This record gives sequence, C-alpha cells and structure tokens, in this order.
Amino acid sequence: MDALPAKAVGFTGRDDELRALLDAFDPSAPERPAAVLVAAVSGLGGIGKTALAVEAAHEACGRGWFPGGVLFVDLHGYDDDPVTADQALEALLRALGTAPEHIPATADERAALYRSTLAERARERGAVLILADNASSPEQVRPLLPGDTRHRLLVTSRNKLPQLGARLLPLNELTPQEAYALLDRALWIADPSDSRVADGAEAAAELASRCGHLPLALQIAAALLVLDRDKPIAELAAELTEFRDRLTHLDDGERSVRAAFDLSYRRLPPEQARLLRLLSLAPGPDVGTEVVTVLTEADAPPTRALDALTRTHLVERGNGRGRWRLHDLVRAFGVGVVAGDAALVEEGKAARGRVLEFYYRWAKAADDRLRWLPGMPEPERFVDRAQALGWLDGERAGLVAAVQWAGEERYADTAVRLAECLAEYLEWRRSFDDWITVGRAAREAAHRAGNRLGEGIAWNNLGGALRQAGRAGEAIDAHTRARDLHRAAGDRHREGIAWGNLGLALEEAGRAGEAVDALTRARDLIQAAGDHHGEGIAWNNLGLALRQAGRAGEAVDAHTRARDLHRAAGDHHGEGTAWTNLGNALWQAGRAGEAVEAYGKALETYREFEDWYRAGRTLHNLALAHEVAHRPSDARACWLQAAEAFTRADAPTEAAQARDSADRTNKGPDPTPPPTPITP
Repeated sequence: MDALPAKAVGFTGRDDELRALLDAFDPSAPERPAAVLVAAVSGLGGIGKTALAVEAAHEACGRGWFPGGVLFVDLHGYDDDPVTADQALEALLRALGTAPEHIPATADERAALYRSTLAERARERGAVLILADNASSPEQVRPLLPGDTRHRLLVTSRNKLPQLGARLLPLNELTPQEAYALLDRALWIADPSDSRVADGAEAAAELASRCGHLPLALQIAAALLVLDRDKPIAELAAELTEFRDRLTHLDDGERSVRAAFDLSYRRLPPEQARLLRLLSLAPGPDVGTEVVTVLTEADAPPTRALDALTRTHLVERGNGRGRWRLHDLVRAFGVGVVAGDAALVEEGKAARGRVLEFYYRWAKAADDRLRWLPGMPEPERFVDRAQALGWLDGERAGLVAAVQWAGEERYADTAVRLAECLAEYLEWRRSFDDWITVGRAAREAAHRAGNRLGEGIAWNNLGGALRQAGRAGEAIDAHTRARDLHRAAGDRHREGIAWGNLGLALEEAGRAGEAVDALTRARDLIQAAGDHHGEGIAWNNLGLALRQAGRAGEAVDAHTRARDLHRAAGDHHGEGTAWTNLGNALWQAGRAGEAVEAYGKALETYREFEDWYRAGRTLHNLALAHEVAHRPSDARACWLQAAEAFTRADAPTEAAQARDSADRTNKGPDPTPPPTPITP
C-alpha cells in the first residue's frame, strides 16, 4: 500500500524543516510525549506545504520507517465542497482493504474501525504514515488520529492547528538563496543549457523578490520563462514591478497565485475579510495594533480577528510584539480586491484618511516634544524625548509611507503637514534618504495644491536633507526656492530661516564669503522677528561661516553669543552645539586649552541627550587636540570613544575612521588637523 503522490519536480531548500519532520517520524528517537503522533505543517497558500510533506514522506519511507505503508488523502479543505471527516475515513478504510459493504454508516463506528484496522496493520506489517493534505479545520483531522502510537499522522493546512496537540511546523517564504536555486533548477530541468539565472543573477534575485520568495509564484515565473526561451529574466521582473498588476502576471494558465489566495479569502468571516482588505492598504511594511484599530474604526483593538488571520497565515507577526504584516503578494491580493469594488475603494480611502490624521496628531505631539523648551506648553502623550523618539522609531516606515499618499488630492494637506513634523526627527536619526523622500513628496503636493507656505517649508526641509546627505549644490537650489517663496508671501521670519539654511549650504559648498552674507541676513531677519531661540541658531551658523572665512576672532564672539542665547532659552542641546563650535573657533584662534574645555562641556551635553553622532564628532575634535599637544594616550582613548559613539549612532564609516586614527596615534599627529563643525 503506497498512495503517495510523486515528489515535486525541482524541490529545493527547506533543509531545516525537512529535518524537523523526519525527527518527528523517527521511530528510534527517544520516548517523547504523544504530541509527536501528529505533525502539522501550516502556511500561506502556495508556500509549498504539500511539496515538503510529500518530500518528507518519501524520505521516511526510503529509510524503512513505515513498513506498513502510506495513506494519502486530500481533504480539499478550501474548496467549495471540502471533504468531511466521514468521507475521509471511508476513503482511508477502502485504502486499507476494507470492503465497501463492511464500512459502517456512522462516523463514530467508522473511526473505531479505522483505528482497529490500523492497529492490526501495525501488528502484521508495522507502522503506517497517514498524510492528510489541505485540511481547513481540526474537525476534518481529529477522527483520523491513529490509535496505535507506532503510526504517524502528517497534516498540511493553511491554518495553524494547535487544537490537535501536534508538533507545529509553520512555513515561511523561501530565503533569497533558496528562491534563486528554485528558479535555476526549474529552468535547468526544462533545458540544461538554459543559463539565464546564472548569467543574470541580479535580475534573478529581483524576480525572486517580486515573487515574494513564495514557491508557487516562483514556479509560475519559472514556467513563464520556460515557455518563452528568449525572454530575459529582467523583462519578467519588470512586468512584476507594478504592484497592483503583479498577480495578473503570476498566472501560467494552470496555476494562479490570485486563485490560491482567493480560496482562503472566501472562507473568511466578514469581519476578518474586511480587516484583511484594510491591512493591505496600511502604510509601511508592518503596522502596530493601534494603527490597525484606527484603520478599522473600532472602539477596541480587533485582537480576535487578528489572531484568527494569523492562524490562517494571511497575517503574520511583524517586527516586534503587537505589530502585524502581510506577505507582499497577500497585500497585492487585498489591494486588487479593494480596487474591484467601488464601495470598497471608498471604504479604503476613508480608512487611509483616518490613519493619516492619526499619524499627524501624534507626530505633531512627538515633534513638539523634541523641540520643547522650558516655558512652552506641554505636548500631548509624550512625557519626555525618549518616549517621543521611541514612538517615532516604531512608526517611522509607516510615517514615511503615509506622507507619500500626498499624491492624492484628498490626503495632500495632511500629508504635507505630517512631513513638516518629521524633519527634526529624521535629522536627529540621520535618516537622510527618508528625509529626502518625505521632502520631495511634500514639496510636490504643496505645489500642486497652490499651498505656497507648505511648499516653502517643504523646500527648506528638503534642502536640509540634501545638505546633510552631501549634496550641497542641490541644497542651495532648494533653500533659494524656499527663501523666494517666503519672501513673496511677506513672511520675514521664515525667509530668515531659509537664508540661514542657504548660508549653511553655501558654506558646505566652500563659498564662505557668500555664506557669511547669507547668514548675516538670516540673523538680522530672525532677530527682528523677536525669535531669541532662532537668533541663537543664527549666531551659531554665522560663526561656522566666519571661521571658514578665516575670521576666527569674530567666530568666537558669534558662538559665545549663540551659547548664551541657547542657555537663556533653556535649550541645553543647542548650548552643547554652540560649545562644540566655540571650541573649534578657539582652536583656530590659537587658544587650544580653552578649546579642550569647550569640547568637554559639549561632550557632557551630547552624552546626556544620547546624541551619539555629535558626541563622536566632539570626541574626534578632542582627539586631534590631544595629538597636537603630544598626549598620544589621551588621543587614542578619545579615538576609541569616538568609534564607540559612532557605532551607537549607526555611522560605520566614521567609526572605522576613528579606529584607524586610534591605530596610527603613535605615529604622530596630523600636521594640520581640522576640527569638525556641528550645525544645530
């Protein structure tokens, strides 16, 4: 008796999972709890559950573990007419040799006969493996449990089945390496001379990514390539680029990813189906329970529905507890379902609007906390900087994605305001790529809407991101546009801020004279507006340009003014920045002892704020000062501390440079060590 299907052609990967199943089957393994009587392989439709189960069954039989034979039954759990447990028992009894007329009519009698027949088979021939494929519920499977502990039952399902007391083996998508191997092997089997995967490894990796590393999608992609021998892999990958149309292409006429997902979707209760659709519209790679609650407009988190969808593998646990994600192709499926129904489209747009308003409210509160100074109103929700940064860190990907909804008119205004709230945070975390993305989306949306104020702010923030990313020329253009927009609107205060950022970009570009002029203009405009804190920033920036222009004495005065203004405003971090730059100016003025003292003051502040990047920059300057003073051991200690600070700031290049400097310390100081400036 051997009813196993043939092995899947081109089966690859799954080494760990295969070992886990074989370990559960091994009759020579030490005595274990009865749970090993059942192994339940679960996973998303198309994840390769049946292929793995069949591979494991063939391997186990090849090792002689099941001399009594193998029984296979497809329960069609997700079809319109699934196989019932009674029908499955009848089929299994027939396979065991029971004559039809001897099969009882009732379920309990059939189950009893099934167990006694298996027990007799165990005595006469040995253990039997029963493979129940494609189950959708414990009720389909529970009557199939063998009574004799020598037998094994292996179940595959799109649902986790913890109720069975089974050894659970959830399957995830393939690794990138396994996906690459699957594509390569599939093309080689069809034609051993087909080297398109090996010749285009980068394109193959991109294709695998577009397939979400899902075995079914990869097999379909491979079939499409086999059918069109002249089709470059890069061309097929490009066809899968458009997210909404991806599932349309993943169909080879016989197999379809959309059809596989539709089987699961149609079985969902209305609440779960709605939640899946809305999750497909959520921003970012994963979302927290709080955002899910906003999406669904529920009074309380839809925990039960989320847990149910997780058991079906349509929803997965995200990056951290209380976070949720969809496989890329499930997300594409959900987006497609929504797009096909006008009422669902409107429901989805309303849900996105709620999420955007939610994000704006709390990003504004977090931004207020990051900018908070004594005397200001207390922001909502966040009691300190750490709490605000923690929330922003957790939601960053979603926040950045939500800003990009600005392309739709109904979201543009809120998205532009949200982008403004993220500038301080993204600069603090040195997430310059995200900052540029957010700035561009806001700028374009504000321009289309005729929102000149929002456009000017967006240009200014975009310029700051470009400058920090080392693109000074583009930053100059951006700040010039911001300056002109604010000037045209008669907003002298914001014009002054734009002048200040333009001056920093000019300084970065080596245009010190123009930078001094721009920053002087900024200082005067901000001073006239009565913004004493902003004036402190303007003095600090002016000092940087004066020092670059060789006017060290004036730079010392400017940074001293900045330090005092920041201190008066209660801006301890800004005061630390002024101390650093004052140290640089003192250094240039030949006052090295005072410079070291200033760096020490700055370092205390940065450590207090856990501003590790600026701490690293300050330690860099201190190390240079010790080298010039012929204190190599102190210099080396500072270099190593700088490397540690840069590492904590996720600045690996600067960390490596600091370690290299520590290694060369004993070789003598840099003849002209330039201290590094720090901008507010």
